[in-house]
Amino acid sequence: MDSPHIVVIAHNIRSAHNIGSIFRTCDGFGVEHLYLSGYSPYPTIERDTRLPHIASKVTAEITKTALGAEKTVPFSHLSNPYTVIDGFKAHGYEVVGLEQEESAIKLPDFKVTSKIALILGEEVNGISRDLIKHCTTLLEIPMVGKKESFNVSVATGIALYALHYQK
Repeated sequence: MDSPHIVVIAHNIRSAHNIGSIFRTCDGFGVEHLYLSGYSPYPTIERDTRLPHIASKVTAEITKTALGAEKTVPFSHLSNPYTVIDGFKAHGYEVVGLEQEESAIKLPDFKVTSKIALILGEEVNGISRDLIKHCTTLLEIPMVGKKESFNVSVATGIALYALHYQK
């Protein structure tokens, strides 16, 4: 199989630095589009409704870790992700939530499909119960250390690597 078509939906990620890192990781793995939804910070956009000094400050924080990837990765800001998720499902995408859950498939055991929409959730609480209901699959990154989870931007890198190169 050729490299899969991957889009990422980052919902309610609080840290602009995590968003910048996610931009950079998406660039590195050729993600086709990054959707920033909920209260996730986002770089300045055309017809931005935020006060200019706020948009400028947030963009600078994202740029600090994105290092220009915010200019190379196509992105959109959505107040809620449900419409875009339903659209991806209608176009044959597997909607994959990255979440620690009893029903989750371990990332190495996942059979990669040709079209994937990867959903990321909040830094502390993960993907909301309501958003989990919209996922077709949940994936979990196995861990062997004492900590319970990876930072969301680190987890994004691990997941995209596996989804991109796993056969």
